[in-house]
Amino acid sequence: MADDEDKDSKTEDPTEKRKQDALEEGNVPFSRELTSLASTVAIYVFIVFFATDGSIRVAGSLKDIFEQADQWRFDSSPDVISLLYRLAWNAGGLVLPALVLIMGFGVASSVLQNMPSPVLDRIAPKFSRVSIVAGIGRMFSLQTLVEFGKSLIKVIAVSIVVGFALKDEFFGSLSLMFSDPTVMFSRMVSDLRTILIVMLFATAIVGLGDFFWQRREWYENLRMTKQEIKEEFKQAQGDPAVKAKQRSFARTLLRRRMMANVPRATLIVANPTHYAVALRYAREESDAPIVVAKGQDLIALRIREIAEENNIPVFEDPPLARSMFAQVSVDSVIPPVFYKAVAELIHRVYSKQNKSRQNKRG
Repeated sequence: MADDEDKDSKTEDPTEKRKQDALEEGNVPFSRELTSLASTVAIYVFIVFFATDGSIRVAGSLKDIFEQADQWRFDSSPDVISLLYRLAWNAGGLVLPALVLIMGFGVASSVLQNMPSPVLDRIAPKFSRVSIVAGIGRMFSLQTLVEFGKSLIKVIAVSIVVGFALKDEFFGSLSLMFSDPTVMFSRMVSDLRTILIVMLFATAIVGLGDFFWQRREWYENLRMTKQEIKEEFKQAQGDPAVKAKQRSFARTLLRRRMMANVPRATLIVANPTHYAVALRYAREESDAPIVVAKGQDLIALRIREIAEENNIPVFEDPPLARSMFAQVSVDSVIPPVFYKAVAELIHRVYSKQNKSRQNKRG
């Protein structure tokens, strides 16, 4: 019941990250039936291009052995080894192409389904792999029974079709036991080719169907709940609560740094209580004034308080204060559009400083 409820709750399509994680863990859609189809194609290629000549060579060797048995000497072990070597050489020439083709087609079918990638977790030692209880559970699992059922149905279906295809040649095949070995092997290759054609059609239908079925099952197993989607989004984008705290901490640091820079300002441009922008101008540092601090409401009032404590002139110019607050960031040079207005304020600051110096000298 719990499994059914869990499946019912997985209503969302898997994300690209979910699918990529599954592939990296070795959880890939794989059709064994398609591999069986590739092996059948490999055997058919072997029968068409290699089996006839190879079987004739093997049949010729057997014919020579049995028809001229009196010419073969078995007086010593080298004689026996020589005979076995000849038989093994001819048999190897017949079997080796089949092995190479089956391995090559099998590997190709696996690669075409999914590109191979090393998954160390799959080869790491696990107790469940050597556990007898776990092994028995895998043997009698639903997936194993389904695979066994598919194989049984395929064998029965192929056997019935092959039986109908070769029923007219049954008695002729029995008479081959008394015929020439070369004729016997040629006839066997011909019958085997017929059987393989039937198997190719059967395995092609089953293999292609299983290929799409396995991919559908893989996709369905990766489906996600809405909560899983949210959790993945949080992991990708960051927890909103944590990010909010980070932004708050960053604003606090910026505010502290700005307040520390206010005593270095040359002047303050303010909108009586809502905005305040602290500007610093020193010819040796930059060609234009720099905004060293800015704020609104409580921060603006705090900037004005620090300015008054450090005898920094404050100029109330609401339009200029609002414009610079909106357009210029902290630690940035003011744009040329503000040069004239700010230059007049700086001139007034320098004029006032010069008058103060003259009064002190007088």
